[in-house]
Amino acid sequence: MITLRNVQSTDLEQLILIENEGFSKEEAATKEAFVERIQLIPDTFIVAEKVGEILGFINGPIINQPYITDDLFEKINENPTSGGYQSILGLAVSKQARNQGIAKILIEKIVELVEENEREGITLTCKQDLVSFYEKFGFVNHGMSESQHGGVCWYNMVKLRGSMN
Repeated sequence: MITLRNVQSTDLEQLILIENEGFSKEEAATKEAFVERIQLIPDTFIVAEKVGEILGFINGPIINQPYITDDLFEKINENPTSGGYQSILGLAVSKQARNQGIAKILIEKIVELVEENEREGITLTCKQDLVSFYEKFGFVNHGMSESQHGGVCWYNMVKLRGSMN
């Protein structure tokens, strides 16, 4: 049975391992970024676990524009109680837990939070090979992002609240 919960500071080491399995050194969030996210946005930092082992996570702050900007990877603020866009800065599943629908469960939980808190929608950036993956969840490709994060080409993917089912 997979359970979802908000992140805790004791999760840090496991989260960093999973992040580094899923992203290159240039793209992966730093330990400092994780510490900040755990402290400031535990309400939108969701962990999937099974028998105490973390299988994956999704996280990101609420932002006031529909696209992610590179500065978010460095500095974030606490989430407002309502409104804004739910950004996804990280969605990662551990290597041994992939292809089991864990990313889907995590995305569905974020969709639920967006509806509960009356956010405008969800925004994320992904590489070209993941565009179709996110389109399956109702995200719309808004074209290339201005992001230079990790030195690769990213696409803006947006899912507005009206199209949440």
